[in-house]
Amino acid sequence: MGDLYALDFDGVLCDSCGESSISAVKAAKQKWPQLFTTVDSSLEDWIVDQMHTVRPVVETGYENLLLVRLLLEIKIPSLQTSSVAKGLTIEGILENWADIKPVIMKEWSENREELVDLFGKVRDDWMEKDLATWIGANRFYPGVPDALRFASSQLYIVTTKQGRFADALLRELAGVTIPSERIYALGSGPKVETLKKLQKRPENQGLTLHFVEDRLATLKNVIKDPELNGWNLYLVDWGFNTKKEREEAATYSRIHLLQLSDFTKKLK
Repeated sequence: MGDLYALDFDGVLCDSCGESSISAVKAAKQKWPQLFTTVDSSLEDWIVDQMHTVRPVVETGYENLLLVRLLLEIKIPSLQTSSVAKGLTIEGILENWADIKPVIMKEWSENREELVDLFGKVRDDWMEKDLATWIGANRFYPGVPDALRFASSQLYIVTTKQGRFADALLRELAGVTIPSERIYALGSGPKVETLKKLQKRPENQGLTLHFVEDRLATLKNVIKDPELNGWNLYLVDWGFNTKKEREEAATYSRIHLLQLSDFTKKLK
């Protein structure tokens, strides 16, 4: 009958880490100006560099702001206001982010929606003032634009990214147009619920279902839900995940570790 691919965006199709890290620093300067007045270009470069390492813990974009501030507290102990920063390492962030995040949200008195809105506004402003450099701070993985363009399968984007940014990158950078009704973005609800919607759509009946992700935690949530037993699950080996996560994924019979060359062939 054919195939349906539900594709995560960041870390599967697009390496957005450069743009999201720079945007997070811009947003952090607005959010916490008293802390970031001391941040010179070399410290900013260090933060952005470390963000590439800790990126696997990010589920939703606003978390980049929290990580930027936490990295600053780690680097300059005199600025520490959270109980978790003292003695914290990059490895510690990778291992314990799920426990760290609620603590710093509470201790810094932050609101999720406000951070989401600020992060989106900073990106909007950058796009409006200089679309070329915003686009240029992102890159699609090799072979992905052609694979999307010539795909014979039904494609859906299932992402926690704000939809307007995914759409802009697909059009401007990849040269691909995916109808808005096939982009399930931030605000669409949990990915497990989106997959349920997709498998129930009349036009998708009889299709072989594939879900491609770079976050092991998301795939584990799918496995826990018996309604989603019909999905073939893939963890990419080129996205924002760690060697430890890829090794753990190999212990799940339902999760296939996917290489980029195999992925682009599958879509075509």
